[in-house]
Amino acid sequence: MSQTAPDAPRPEPTESAADVDQTPAGPARTRLAEVTPPIALGPLDGRYRPAVAPLVDHLSEAALNRERLHVEVEWLIHLTSHHVVPGAPTLSSEERDYLRRIVTDFDAGTVAQLAATEKITVHDVKAVEYLLKEHLAAAGSLLGQDTVLPKVTELVHFAATSEDINNLSYALMVQGAVRDVWLPAATALVDDVVAMAHEHAAVPMLARTHGQPATPTTLGKELAVLAHRLRRQLRRIAGAEYLGKMNGATGTFGAHLAAVPHADWALVSQSFVEHLGLTWNPLTTQIESHDWQAELYADMARFNRILHNLATDAWTYISLGYFAQVRGQGTVGSSTMPHKVNPIRFENAEANLELSCALLDTLGATLVTSRLQRDLTDSTTQRNIGPAFGHSLLAIDNVRRGLAGLDVDAAAMERDLDANWEVLGEAIQSAMRAAGVAGVPGMEEPYERLKELTRGRRITGADMREFVAGLGLPDDVAARLSAMTPSSYTGAAAELVRFLDA
Repeated sequence: MSQTAPDAPRPEPTESAADVDQTPAGPARTRLAEVTPPIALGPLDGRYRPAVAPLVDHLSEAALNRERLHVEVEWLIHLTSHHVVPGAPTLSSEERDYLRRIVTDFDAGTVAQLAATEKITVHDVKAVEYLLKEHLAAAGSLLGQDTVLPKVTELVHFAATSEDINNLSYALMVQGAVRDVWLPAATALVDDVVAMAHEHAAVPMLARTHGQPATPTTLGKELAVLAHRLRRQLRRIAGAEYLGKMNGATGTFGAHLAAVPHADWALVSQSFVEHLGLTWNPLTTQIESHDWQAELYADMARFNRILHNLATDAWTYISLGYFAQVRGQGTVGSSTMPHKVNPIRFENAEANLELSCALLDTLGATLVTSRLQRDLTDSTTQRNIGPAFGHSLLAIDNVRRGLAGLDVDAAAMERDLDANWEVLGEAIQSAMRAAGVAGVPGMEEPYERLKELTRGRRITGADMREFVAGLGLPDDVAARLSAMTPSSYTGAAAELVRFLDA
């Protein structure tokens, strides 16, 4: 960022008598904004904090400043270790350790110190630069007066624009959030679904296409479809690239070459970015173009939407009685209807997945565009990466808890199947087609004959067997169809689950 005024601390507002919140017929209320510790404005930092707290270590404002400090420290070490700037001293291992401890020891005191400095600078990256310089100035009292650290003070933030620091910091933050928090949680969820698919691979279930009774399947196979889809997105997310740049105010190495014209700055930049564990982007404006973020967020949003599909399917199976919910001790299903156990985990997940997708879509659409060589729309936009991840992580937690609270009611599924013998019409008319192709007479218009028998009617097993007996099918085909029931008409559904292990 070349400036950060829109996000800088603002003066405390003054309070007048008119500002006090009054009820129409009562005393002044306590101003909740002044309660300490501060009350969260949003649910992710309030009601749902336990589920999303691990993201704070990666995607909070404090995490951003810690990564900025990390990048500044590593840039200083990189410049001195590779003798990029003539005359700069080489740091000892003790001095490098001292610098890196500034990052590892980053704590609440550091957060407060940066906040105090930023009130003066009104620039967040500059506050980080000044903090690091203060540590360099203090190194003599800790490492001894012969330390060279005070002599490299002006190499802090050398030839760098704020966006050189920020783009690398965000890449490291998002990489850490994905690999350390979101991906493990999402993988554990998918593993749960895979386990359920295997456990219930052979449990027959009436399928519903367009909400109507259709060719039977198995519960395990339908869960396997969702698990397979989710896993594919996880593979894409796990393989995401995290790009970074370190090339100055407009991506030209202008200041670098003006100061040290004989250095191979492109090579220095590439080696530094790759040292951080990122992919080097050689062609940028002042900002790294953020395309990698848009790609990642599109994949995450797609995972969310598939998970939303799982949540709505689970909700529907509960409403059909295929799943019985296991009520937790002491929980209340409805404030007025004692018998109810509401599918709140799946409903909560649906809403949070929609919120996450809305944020991820906005991030992806906004971050790929910047006017000419720089504008600040990405600054405030990227500060919402945390909520986008948070709503997804909260949904993942709720779906896992919801699935863990389900019992499969195979008897309910069997009753539903037994009430829908007409679904065998597909099998019979297909067998008639095959027999007709083989030369068996009387197999004309099989679809139309089954349509006349089954559409708009409830058919019993006896009705279906009587119909099959009068078709004139070969004995072995007639016997096979007569023995078929809706529960047995599941094709290869149970066997298909094994492809989850391929």
